[in-house]
Amino acid sequence: MLASITHILPLTTVVRKRLLPVEGRVLAKLGQKVTPTDVVADATLGRKHLIIDIAELLRIPSQNAAAYTKIKKGQKISKDDVIAETTGLFAREAKSPVDGRVVAMGGGKVILETGGSTFELVAGLPGVVSDVIADRGVVIRATGAVIQGLWGNGRLETGLLVSLMENLDDVFDANRLDVSIRGSIILGGYVENPAVLKNASDLPVRGLILSSMSPALLSLASQAAFPIIVIDGFGRRPMSSTAYKLLSTNIKREAALNAEIYDRLTGARPEVFIPLPASQEPAEPREVETFAPGQTVRVINMTRPSQLGTLVQLRINPVNLPNGLKAKVAEIRLENGDQILVPLTNLEVLG
Repeated sequence: MLASITHILPLTTVVRKRLLPVEGRVLAKLGQKVTPTDVVADATLGRKHLIIDIAELLRIPSQNAAAYTKIKKGQKISKDDVIAETTGLFAREAKSPVDGRVVAMGGGKVILETGGSTFELVAGLPGVVSDVIADRGVVIRATGAVIQGLWGNGRLETGLLVSLMENLDDVFDANRLDVSIRGSIILGGYVENPAVLKNASDLPVRGLILSSMSPALLSLASQAAFPIIVIDGFGRRPMSSTAYKLLSTNIKREAALNAEIYDRLTGARPEVFIPLPASQEPAEPREVETFAPGQTVRVINMTRPSQLGTLVQLRINPVNLPNGLKAKVAEIRLENGDQILVPLTNLEVLG
């Protein structure tokens, strides 16, 4: 059975696709080095289209309109600009009623694209553009540490990583957010007090990496202007020892926080990326894995904190569980030494 993988790796090569929500213009070039804040592509969102009947305005046959047109496809025009006109004693003119761009012409008509706002797509991490996707975006390749989480609020930012955690099951104290950490990405514990998010916004910080969060704060966290990543889920849960060790050993380094919304279908996951030098490019991590003895796994259980352990053995035949269901299971040795049976559907591989 194939297992989903949560990547918590001290040094790896990541390949990340950065795409516009609609077709637009790609600005970055193949082989270009980019920083997290570099704009690699842009597009216009919320556009409208207006059809102007030149032939009707000029009172001429549609097949003759092209001869009197003064604009070209792709041209930007302003309101009241003349787009077509006839000559002679009874000359007439057709003016643009709005600011816009000419996107199509023909049949005695002109189509203008109006309105909209410019959306700028930033690289999101430091690396090299390894591929360009025409009209949509780029693929970026980078080397460093990666720590993936279970939830993100869709924001993206970079900054210096600062820790306010002292152990795995810390509760984030809102009073610890002071001006000394303004503009930083903060590593914190469990958040249950909305004052944490408010104080973080007031400073402001550039992002939060949390072990866990109260479900009651989900709406507030989703609206935050800065990225928030939850590593181990909702309800009071300690941060996994693997993630905590890797993050805490990279304090005072620059980190790129991409709180991408978790999508099982596309494989998108919120993650922290910390760029690190490497004498030789390490291998890319696998996206899926087959369960096997010796793997470090996380037990996913919504009723209690997640637990880490080692997969000892896979049971060949399905086992009857206490809840009455029958499922394939694995024997897991937890970090505290206890050995338990866990359905494979409640396991994910760390690596």
